[in-house]
Amino acid sequence: MLPGVYTVKRKDNTISYRASLTCSGRHISLGSYPDEDTAHRAYCAAKDLMESKASPGEYSVFEDSLPFDKFISLINLRDNGVYFATPIYLMRRFFHYYLSPDEIMTFDAEDLFYFARHRIQRRGGRLFVSDYGMQVTLSTRYGIRPFSVEGRDHEFLNGDPLDFRYENIRIISPFIGVTPFFKKSETIPMTLSYKVRIHVKGYYTVGIFSDEISAAIAYNKAVDHIKLRYSEKNYGQNFIEDLPAKEYAEIYTGLDISAFIKSFDKNHPTGTCNPQN
Repeated sequence: MLPGVYTVKRKDNTISYRASLTCSGRHISLGSYPDEDTAHRAYCAAKDLMESKASPGEYSVFEDSLPFDKFISLINLRDNGVYFATPIYLMRRFFHYYLSPDEIMTFDAEDLFYFARHRIQRRGGRLFVSDYGMQVTLSTRYGIRPFSVEGRDHEFLNGDPLDFRYENIRIISPFIGVTPFFKKSETIPMTLSYKVRIHVKGYYTVGIFSDEISAAIAYNKAVDHIKLRYSEKNYGQNFIEDLPAKEYAEIYTGLDISAFIKSFDKNHPTGTCNPQN
């Protein structure tokens, strides 16, 4: 066998060629390959990489021989003395997680333990990790709700949507369907108000409220009305912490929402109505 190559027998009795590198007393697997020569090239490329000064942005030199994830892991081992199975490169107070050569995520150092053990995956443009057998959307880990709209419900302060450092994320509204805005008044120049909208074959305004809690409950009330007609629709609902059930019920009962939303009753004709702005 060529240096750095060994074979294993698969369940179907075919032979797989695997490459590995020993560095600083650590045995690092470089992956499986279809033939001995390809596996040996991966070993040689890894060896050359560890002796080079190549940066994470210079993958093109090694892309014919090494998987990208392994390329990043080896560079981090070379520069920082730590090997991670995931494509992490350590910086002084944070770390980069490389989704691809052109997509670099940034996280606080306190999240290192988690992402060293959880690989970020992508499906249909959505980033998630598998945690205890469940798919957890990456953004929800940072308080960004599903279907949250950037610029309306949350924002990345430096403009980089891949920078998930806590100081870079601002949650504009913690509640579904609630958007804060400043309302002009004749007596008070600018008043903070909360607009509630919900999507039913288009966006509809539920109402405008003076406080965020009422707005969040108004959205829940709108969901209850809509589900009378469209029971199959899967709407999330707002959960208000530390609000007693009795007080919640009093606010819920006293809230006035738009007549159109209230008309969602099984016996009410569907009719037509254009979404409100």
